[in-house]
Amino acid sequence: MSQVENFGPLVLREPTMDDVGRHFDIYGDPEVSAYAPSGPLADKDASRRMLQAMKDHWWKHGFGNWAISTAENPGHVIGFGGLAYRQINGKERLIFRFRFAWDTWGMGYGHDLGRACFGVAFGELRADAVHALVRPDNALAIQILEQLSMRQTETLDDVPEAPPSLVYAITADEARAAGF
Repeated sequence: MSQVENFGPLVLREPTMDDVGRHFDIYGDPEVSAYAPSGPLADKDASRRMLQAMKDHWWKHGFGNWAISTAENPGHVIGFGGLAYRQINGKERLIFRFRFAWDTWGMGYGHDLGRACFGVAFGELRADAVHALVRPDNALAIQILEQLSMRQTETLDDVPEAPPSLVYAITADEARAAGF
């Protein structure tokens, strides 16, 4: 993947450590992180560690989570998301994930990002499937996943004393049939 990619209204680029302030603005926001089992990040050091983990994934695999902005304002990061490997129920899976600033919710950016991720996953990476994890009470994220033709396939008991997370998936054949 190149350093910066345009996907419709979105500009996607590998995050840098210069993004730590904006990363903390988003991941430290209690409203944005309401469904994150660990809650909002406590400080910029936590953002630095998360950004470093994103960069490590990029270094190891050549893809990962992007810093996301719009074509209208490419210098302003509105979220972070993309593809990464994660263990789910004992199997390494390619997962789609995202987190956007609250003032961008409802603008279709999750759907646009999903389409971009499917293009990378099924085109460049030749993946068999893409998965996503979502808390069962996160109705907006579930709506985005279902609009992307993803379907719940299993659960993951990942949060102590809470209902299991939902695992959604879409196969390469399903994505093609849905026009992605």
